[in-house]
Amino acid sequence: MSSKIDAAAMGELERIYRRSLEDREGFWADAARAIDWDLEPERVLDDTEPPFYRWFAGGELNTCHNALDRHVAGGRADQTGLVYDSPVTGTVQTFTYAELLGRVARLAGALAALGVGKGDRVVLYMPMVPEAVFGMLACARLGAIHSVVFGGFAAHELAVRIDDARPKVVLSASCGIEGDRVIEYKPLLDRALEEAGHEPGHCLILQREQATAELRPGRDLDWLEAMAGAAPVDCVPVAATDPLYILYTSGTTGMPKGVVRDNGGHAVALRWSMEAIYDTHPGEVFWAASDLGWAVGHSYIVYAPLLTGCTTILFEGKPVGTPDPGAFWRVIAQHRAKVLFTAPTAFRAIKKEDPNGAFLEGHDLSSFRYLFLAGERLDPDTYEWASHLLGCPVVDHWWQTESGWPMAANCMGVEPLPVKPGSPTKPVPGYDVKILSESGEPRGSNEEGAVTVRLPLPPGTLATLWQADDRFVESYMTAFPGYYTTGDGGYVDEDGYLFVMGRVDDVINVAGHRLSTGALEEVVASHADVAECAVIGVPDEIKGQVPFGLVVLKAGAERDPSDVGAELVEMVRSRIGAFACYRETRVVERLPKTRSGKILRGTMRAIAAGREYGVPSTIDDPAVLDEIELVVRGTQRAPL
Repeated sequence: MSSKIDAAAMGELERIYRRSLEDREGFWADAARAIDWDLEPERVLDDTEPPFYRWFAGGELNTCHNALDRHVAGGRADQTGLVYDSPVTGTVQTFTYAELLGRVARLAGALAALGVGKGDRVVLYMPMVPEAVFGMLACARLGAIHSVVFGGFAAHELAVRIDDARPKVVLSASCGIEGDRVIEYKPLLDRALEEAGHEPGHCLILQREQATAELRPGRDLDWLEAMAGAAPVDCVPVAATDPLYILYTSGTTGMPKGVVRDNGGHAVALRWSMEAIYDTHPGEVFWAASDLGWAVGHSYIVYAPLLTGCTTILFEGKPVGTPDPGAFWRVIAQHRAKVLFTAPTAFRAIKKEDPNGAFLEGHDLSSFRYLFLAGERLDPDTYEWASHLLGCPVVDHWWQTESGWPMAANCMGVEPLPVKPGSPTKPVPGYDVKILSESGEPRGSNEEGAVTVRLPLPPGTLATLWQADDRFVESYMTAFPGYYTTGDGGYVDEDGYLFVMGRVDDVINVAGHRLSTGALEEVVASHADVAECAVIGVPDEIKGQVPFGLVVLKAGAERDPSDVGAELVEMVRSRIGAFACYRETRVVERLPKTRSGKILRGTMRAIAAGREYGVPSTIDDPAVLDEIELVVRGTQRAPL
């Protein structure tokens, strides 16, 4: 970026952004003052071994101290730190910062009594209950490395992660609750441990009243009994560059990738993001409606709000069905939330069940200021619907498990910018986002290419992959040397706004015309009767590929599917062009998704192409794939 532009003419965000790239060390040194250090860093950025950059080298701190102890000592002991709201059990429970500290320090003592210490790993296989939060923070308190595995994952997937992390202890529970279903975890854990080559020393099991787990003598311990006999322990200082946690994300080889997050850069970046991006300050109520098993749950249910001194909400429920499409409005009103952060798919589900917003009536949302959406591309139709319904800023932002915090966003705490539907606005300070061609050449304005980030990545991003440095380089740093490869495609417009159009492989090549599925879905989703959609490429003998649409209609939309299909053909022809060859639409009851809400387009492409496919470990309901296969078999274009 040129430094010749008159700084006085810049907006505040542009000024901060430029400084974050041109004076990285000064910028992040200032941000690090919001964190308590046991030992001040010797260097802000250690860039001696690229692409293995290390932030705050030589510094020592404890993340649990920064999330709990310092707030208790600083006057927030009686402030609510955590709200547990569980419509599936009819429970609402609050914990002050002092109560959180007491629970976490004693659980850390129980883990220490089982031999857990600095650098040891602990796997958490738990539902959305407060004890899962206590477990994460207790590991951080000891300097141990936690690895949260999404509760309800199949036994094989859990076994793979146990073998890779090699935990000394596993924290689990007798069951989780999905809507009206009780899912027993202990039998899944037992099968995983039978399959795994590594055997942890102990499993600490939380017994829930919905199911009682059978404990194996010698290995399995009752959570409450262990807590009753535990003495609280103090925080253990760790190096800023030491791992805080391992979070596994899907790998193309079938072996999940263990993203490693450090302690120092993570604390600094998340603390900075809460005020700069989310405009959320100490004492305010923040709600991330996600799961602790995902990056959002780590960053914005647990760590960022507590590092900031906020009240955070842990929600064990769904956007619809627990009990109705008004669940989110009830939680916001009851707990006076300022911010809700969730996935676009949650709002598409609400829109489908309550398109007119009738369930919003009667809920006092006067505390509510922002809706942040991420995790799946926010289509303009859902953006417009949510904006009209709520009458507050709806902020699309984009990031990944690997980044740990937003890479592009409208920074509401710095300088809100005009919204462009379909764009997460501009790169966040710290991220030098570049659009590159396949050969690595920079693309011009409005020219699509690979979305990359020039190295070094800012603090809080992945340091490496667990025990797989070579795989880290191969997966993220090889395609474009000197850049982090996000795997997403998109473009930057003439105003510097980033448009992320989907994964690089979500591109359809129609007779030489490369079409983004995101662009096609944008048109399809704007249809008045469509609640959500997915467009995939299916093989075609003449054109190579043609687009094929799967749509879910809004509740109450009593339309002939053939009429909807004909209207969509005309809409795509009008807005994109006849060359798109959009001719096939099928109405389905639901789309296959991960438990975090991402639509499984890759799996649907495999079905459409007649290829064998595995059931993704992250899928919410495997039965939906059979439904999709039946629908796709009804097309003439899919060779099944």
